Amino acid sequence: MNHLITRITLSLVAIAIIIAPFAVPKVAIAAAATQQSIDLSVRPVQGPSAAQKLKERADVSWPWYITRGAGIVAVILLALLILSGIGLVTGYTFRFFEPLTAWATHKALGLAFGIAVLIHVGALLFDKFVPFSIAAVLFPFISNYRPVTLYGHHLGSLYVALGVFAFYGVAIIIISSLLWIDKKPRRWKLLHLLSYLTAICVFFHGLYLGTDLTHGTFRTIWIVIGIATGIAMLYRLKRARSV
Repeated sequence: MNHLITRITLSLVAIAIIIAPFAVPKVAIAAAATQQSIDLSVRPVQGPSAAQKLKERADVSWPWYITRGAGIVAVILLALLILSGIGLVTGYTFRFFEPLTAWATHKALGLAFGIAVLIHVGALLFDKFVPFSIAAVLFPFISNYRPVTLYGHHLGSLYVALGVFAFYGVAIIIISSLLWIDKKPRRWKLLHLLSYLTAICVFFHGLYLGTDLTHGTFRTIWIVIGIATGIAMLYRLKRARSV
């Protein structure tokens, strides 16, 4: 990925260098039409070249783009995962898929969601702009990123901590689903209800830390999706005794 971004950056720089000589005569002609003579002096600028600056920026930025992209994918998969799970319990999913296909799709969504979360968390370890240590991504309230103060009480990096809690919630749900779904169905079903608490943690984690969710249309869409998913979860919890 690093080499790909570097190659793209260098290619854009190369195109700019190729086009530049053809643009200079046009500027010179336009200037000559307004002035009889122009004194030009070219002095070398000390420091790294434009290509080096672009390469350095690409080297620093790629973990952020991966974290951001994986986070967006994870949220979409989580919403689909919850809605498909509710559909399995209520029977609505079986209107569109056969039972075996519906269960297989739900399982595939869960595994894809877990992979997206791992990529989202793992890429943070390579971020040089906002450095995260292994302890910061594994233990809540270790990170100092965007500390929160509520009613005069310092809560540390609360929204990062919600992401850590969600990470462990995802791990528990996926592992228990792989090991207990047939052997200990009752415990598995009870643990599976953690997915709703995990979804709440993810919602506020993204709402206050997501780069694209600070304001505007994407923040509105995020809130609408969160409300819709929350209504579906409340409807499912009314049937909790049937699990």
